[in-house]
Amino acid sequence: MKIAVYADGANRNDILKRHKEGLVKGFTTNPSLMVKAGITDYAGFAESILKEVTDMPFSFEVFSDDFPEMERQAIKIGAYGKNVYVKIPISNTKGESALPLCRKLLDQGLKLNVTAILTDAQVRALHEVVKPTDDVIVSIFAGRIADTGVDPIPMMERAVALYRDKPGCKILWASTREVLNVYQAEWAGCHIITVTDDVISKLALKGKNLEAYSLDTVKMFYQDALKAGFHI
Repeated sequence: MKIAVYADGANRNDILKRHKEGLVKGFTTNPSLMVKAGITDYAGFAESILKEVTDMPFSFEVFSDDFPEMERQAIKIGAYGKNVYVKIPISNTKGESALPLCRKLLDQGLKLNVTAILTDAQVRALHEVVKPTDDVIVSIFAGRIADTGVDPIPMMERAVALYRDKPGCKILWASTREVLNVYQAEWAGCHIITVTDDVISKLALKGKNLEAYSLDTVKMFYQDALKAGFHI
């Protein structure tokens, strides 16, 4: 596949396992995933994992709602390693645009992952402030768009087409829900897709005989019923 699969998570063991396997081409995380993984020392976790993962992109997100503090955090995060992308949300919790901050950080030489993008207007607004040489990951939350009943593929295709004049920018399909999304993202021309560890495991099912898969499913139902001791 041409699309680069990035592992999305904060479990140290999962990250190191996927890094060793060589299937994934990068890693992303965010404050919610870090909290879920039980991480309380942000800097300690980041610095520790980056000693192990030095050869692949790794995105870490700021967690302030104040733009001057976001800038301070971004500069510090960016200094953790040459492979680090700093994740900046498209806006703060007040809905105020983070794009002026993005431009400021890019002018300081940082690599950015602009995240939580869900609208065409946000995609276009970011396109207006980035330069062809800027190193930016454009993280569009296709899965969340689909959760609302809207097909995200046309939007992803529009984003890919729009950013062709900005070769330093990469379109990322975020909030993946199932393996099919990996193939949809590639068909749409996306450069990257973020995938949770359980979905990465399911990539091994590609090409599996569906008759055999049907039989495996029947066996699973039967064995689970036996283990439960069901009777009527």
